[in-house]
Amino acid sequence: MKVAAITGKMQAGVAEKPDPAPKDDIVVVKVHAAPMCTEYHAFHNGNPGDCHGHEAAGEVFAVDRATRVKVGDRVVVQPQVPCGKCYLCESGASIHCQNGRDVCEITGSLAGTATMGQYVLQSEAMLTPIPDGISYDHGGMACCGLGPTFGAMQLMHVDAFDTVLITGLGPVGLGGVINARYRGARVIGVDSHPYRAKLALDLGASAVINPKDETAVQQVMDLTGGIGADKSVETSGTEESKPFLMNATRRTGHIAFVGWKGQVDVSTIIRKGLTLHGAWHYNFHDAGRLMQMIKSVGPQLDKLITHTFPLDRVQEAWELQVTGKCGKVVLHPWE
Repeated sequence: MKVAAITGKMQAGVAEKPDPAPKDDIVVVKVHAAPMCTEYHAFHNGNPGDCHGHEAAGEVFAVDRATRVKVGDRVVVQPQVPCGKCYLCESGASIHCQNGRDVCEITGSLAGTATMGQYVLQSEAMLTPIPDGISYDHGGMACCGLGPTFGAMQLMHVDAFDTVLITGLGPVGLGGVINARYRGARVIGVDSHPYRAKLALDLGASAVINPKDETAVQQVMDLTGGIGADKSVETSGTEESKPFLMNATRRTGHIAFVGWKGQVDVSTIIRKGLTLHGAWHYNFHDAGRLMQMIKSVGPQLDKLITHTFPLDRVQEAWELQVTGKCGKVVLHPWE
């Protein structure tokens, strides 16, 4: 099968790997849509490898002893391979499972653990059915495009009475705009990239603030009657975003951290009575609700997915991501 490969700094192409094989509950999924995420950092830095991607939508291609899915089922391939048996997995918090499984060891396959390729291996328990009427591209947004911020909104119980502040308007933050607007909330975005600021406004944000402006926090205050945002979501993964949110969120407000970098000031948390949430993904018991939302926000997803590429143009796709002049980018491995 063909897979995306990084061969050097800002250099990529397609490599050949053996087709994976199913074993027990581990099935083979034929990937029709592989949304691209943070792998472009490795491309930019020149970290060689041919195992990239953690988001996919496709059809079940081969099974061994699977009981939940069958060949031909349309599914979202969720990230990681948890045990499926611990209290975290049973509660729907599989993303936090401490007992991950090695699918290559289980199946004897030499490939299939990454989604930027024509096939991927995954436990049947981590395959979310795609309802009729939802395309593979839209279904793939049930991973990082919408998933982390959907989980954040669930944790914070965002509703139409809230003003939601989102720092970082890359694909994850833009997905947060869609999630918040679907719930009726008002959205204030924070980003310095003109392309992404405009896209956030097109998706329904009421305002976008440049964090490089010295009055950025005050602008949030002015837009919220001097109180601050009710709920905030951090997706940028920058050091500066954490103290910004602490200052721009109202007293007794909630903050969900999606970006994986930065530190928080405990004294500010206590003084303002803030509630903090770690939002890596969403509870899989809510997958049906997320799919219901995806079916309802199709026109917005068409805006969020700004570019698609066949797998053999992965060099071009990663070059685009490095510029930031895009929303969510999706690879089509079979084109």
